[in-house]
Amino acid sequence: MEKQPEKTEKQGFETVGIVGLGLIGGSFAKALSARTDCTVYACDVNETVFYKAEEDGVISGVLDETTIPACSLILIALYPRDAVNWLMEHCGHIAADTVVIDCCGVKRYVAYPMENLARSHGFVYVGGHPMAGREFSGYDAADGAVFSGAWMILIDPPEELLPKLEYFFTALGFRGVQTASAEEHDRKIAYTSQLAHILSSSYVKSPTAMEHKGFSAGSFRSLTRVAYLNETMWTELFLENRDYLAEEIRILREHLQEYENALHARDANVLKSLLRDGRIRKEKVEGWHS
Repeated sequence: MEKQPEKTEKQGFETVGIVGLGLIGGSFAKALSARTDCTVYACDVNETVFYKAEEDGVISGVLDETTIPACSLILIALYPRDAVNWLMEHCGHIAADTVVIDCCGVKRYVAYPMENLARSHGFVYVGGHPMAGREFSGYDAADGAVFSGAWMILIDPPEELLPKLEYFFTALGFRGVQTASAEEHDRKIAYTSQLAHILSSSYVKSPTAMEHKGFSAGSFRSLTRVAYLNETMWTELFLENRDYLAEEIRILREHLQEYENALHARDANVLKSLLRDGRIRKEKVEGWHS
């Protein structure tokens, strides 16, 4: 049995609000309950989910206009458009100096309007993206351990606030914090996350996929894993980052064409060179090659 983490102090955030109790919001609630003594309020459009979290003892009550002012930290774990709309509707109840962090998978779309709301109402906004997840979604799939060893990306956090945020997220199990601009985040995430989902979704559509049983192993499982996704959420994320994602697809298509051309030409030298280049690039990416 895995050893349960010891609870820590409140990490500077005595009362935390969580908006949305899906995979990420629910996992934050469970991690906070297991690892800290913070008071946690939460809300979700699905009342059944809210009551389940309350029954599990991972939240203390509802996050609404009466409890929002008491929160020193608010985590918004919604789809990007819903996240912006929630903050627009509730920003008037947020106390000055409260830190608001969204957990959306794209940053330009949410960061700019949220920054404006923060400036207008006196609270602190920091864009965030926990680099953690799994194929399944919803509160039932939530697990505080999902953050163990993961990175938390923060968008241009105030320098004086960064140590406090690093301490808070590492206390929840995160490996550490990476900082970036909204532009840098979206450009990199188009490659490291979004393109992988596009590739997996495309790969599994081959007719041969239906005949894989007994002929597949780790490579097939790895490449098809993230084809199992929430298409509503990923459609929104893809469209809100379409410029960077479309460019990554173009680059991938060009490289695939190189392999196809070498096969049609029966050119072993070119094919071997392409494969060697890919191997060397992987070594460099992982730091195995100087």
